[in-house]
Amino acid sequence: MLRQYELVDRVLGYDPDADEALLNRAYVFSLQAHGSQKRASGDPYFSHPIEVAGILTDLHLDDETIATAILHDTIEDTVATPDQIQKMFGDNVARMVDGVTKLSKIEAQSDTERAAENLRKFLLAMSDDIRVLLVKLADRLHNMRTLHHIEKPEKRKRIARETMDIYAPLAERIGMYEFMKEMQSLAFAQIEPEAFASISKRLDQLKEGGGDRIAKIGSGLKLLLSRAGVDADITGREKHPYSIWKKMQERHISFEQLSDIMAFRVTVPTEEDCYRALGIIHRRWPMVPGRFKDYISTPKRNGYRSLHTSVMHAGDTRVEIQIRTEEMHAEAEYGLAAHWAYKSGKVRADTQHSWISDLVEILETAESAEELLEHTKMAMYQDRIFAFTPKGELHQLPKGATPIDFAYAVHTDLGDQAVGAKINGRHVPLRTIIENGDQVQILRSKAQAPQPNWLNFAITGKARAAIRRKLRLTERKETLTLGRKLYDEIVQRLPAPLSVDAVKTALKKLKLADEDALLEAVARRRITDAELMEALMPGSAGTDAGRALPQQSAVSITGLTAGVGYKLDTCCHPVPGDRIVGLRRPDEEIAVHRIDCPVLAKSDDADWVDLAWGDKAEGGMAQIEVTLKNEPGALGTVSTIIGQHRANIINIRFDSSDTGFHTNQVDLEVRDVAHLEKLMTALRAADAVNAVTRP
Repeated sequence: MLRQYELVDRVLGYDPDADEALLNRAYVFSLQAHGSQKRASGDPYFSHPIEVAGILTDLHLDDETIATAILHDTIEDTVATPDQIQKMFGDNVARMVDGVTKLSKIEAQSDTERAAENLRKFLLAMSDDIRVLLVKLADRLHNMRTLHHIEKPEKRKRIARETMDIYAPLAERIGMYEFMKEMQSLAFAQIEPEAFASISKRLDQLKEGGGDRIAKIGSGLKLLLSRAGVDADITGREKHPYSIWKKMQERHISFEQLSDIMAFRVTVPTEEDCYRALGIIHRRWPMVPGRFKDYISTPKRNGYRSLHTSVMHAGDTRVEIQIRTEEMHAEAEYGLAAHWAYKSGKVRADTQHSWISDLVEILETAESAEELLEHTKMAMYQDRIFAFTPKGELHQLPKGATPIDFAYAVHTDLGDQAVGAKINGRHVPLRTIIENGDQVQILRSKAQAPQPNWLNFAITGKARAAIRRKLRLTERKETLTLGRKLYDEIVQRLPAPLSVDAVKTALKKLKLADEDALLEAVARRRITDAELMEALMPGSAGTDAGRALPQQSAVSITGLTAGVGYKLDTCCHPVPGDRIVGLRRPDEEIAVHRIDCPVLAKSDDADWVDLAWGDKAEGGMAQIEVTLKNEPGALGTVSTIIGQHRANIINIRFDSSDTGFHTNQVDLEVRDVAHLEKLMTALRAADAVNAVTRP
């Protein structure tokens, strides 16, 4: 394990301007936080984050990333809190540690809840900072290096499979081939132990039988280029067991039939030297047809640049050769991490670089239909967020989604009954925007029903459709209730009792399907009182009883629902206790007004329905006009008085001003008219208030 001074010296070695104090604080904090915790190997747990940090120093990453690596398990596995991390190490480190912690939460799910595709999507959605992904990849790499210490083989195999399916492909996707190759080799040894052992044994036998062929071929290659005036570094290796096994599977051939198990890397000073070296090699040994690729003039979509060729060495040995510059090599081994750090050995300043912009460049052009589909999916996920239930189940939502969207994503019943929410353990309004990785708990009540104002902040199609469907059902129920009361009143005005078949006959005359259709037509004034009376009892519409009354009998309505069967009109804002009247027009909701509302005088085209508040009528929104003295603190005085009277301010709008005064419109939630009048009296008594009226 790296000691404190060794780790700091490594970072200062490639970045002399690094924040040494930050690194020292992180080292000490993590050491104390993890305390006596042990890993499966028996080593102190603290050794793991330090080794992860060491891996990232090989990539020459900045001080904030190294500090994040040191701290990456503190929130998940110790009593340390996000607030502590933020206060001691700053916003950037705190944000990155939080991102790594969220990824770890997904890994901690049980096998039944685990979904590789969800984890893959979530990783792609971590768009704030590529450094979060780099720390996670280094974390997984070190865990794979120590995987053999885990006793249970099924657990080792599960972790290895996850690495092979998710982390190695992600490392490849962003060009970190060195990480990818090591992860694949370590995972292959666990997933296919017999195949790994067999191929490793064959490779050892080849070494014993053929001597050090790699060293001999490498020396010959270096001598060839040197004589031609090209200064080159030559590195040779046998392909690792997983790479060989994969080719055997893809080509359906045996190990003996493989001819290209050796690969050499030629590193030269300049791009021009790359092409010179290629020409020299092709003049000396014949090229294998179809095996030449120029990724310098046409780089891969992840930025990879190199010349690839295969030649027949000594007439019977096929050898793969890659030719590149030092900078190309750094990019080839460490991908976007190299783009991050590679500038004459110094860390680049743009530490807020977003890896999504790199991925967009990487994925701009797909080489196959399958690749295009995968790339399209990846682009799509950038507009998505991923949130958890308290049990760790992952749900995908569009950006801008709220707890209402989340509730309906879990289950329609949960959405219908939502009364509140907790995000990461904190109570929040239902209109709160969910962030990527949030844990969302929905609070529910069987007495709840979807509210019309939910449509103002629900953004998913599923949520909006469910809300509208429930509102339509509620509206229809209330419409039928109103229709029944109005129908019963009309029947009472008939000159004689109805016969048994009168209703059936009336339905046929009015061309209505059933009794519900009749009640809805009455409530929505699709038929007049006289038309209904005539259909029920011919000749009754001409009687005194059948003449329209200026005002009908009272209809007691309990708990009017704004925006459904009725609406409390905004011209006068009636609240429980006000005398109210309804205006009924064809195919419109009942508009509820205060009895003194000036709109009523202009409503000759509507039927009046005298309404009364039911016993269970709840509070509503009132509007008052407050004229204040133009002096400091006047509006604060008003807010204080309103709060003391337990009324809730919904909105305040500046209306007008005059010399020394200004007038504001205030929308309030109050229990009833008595509550409102007491509040207005208290406001008028305040010295800062000139007048209070109710429009």
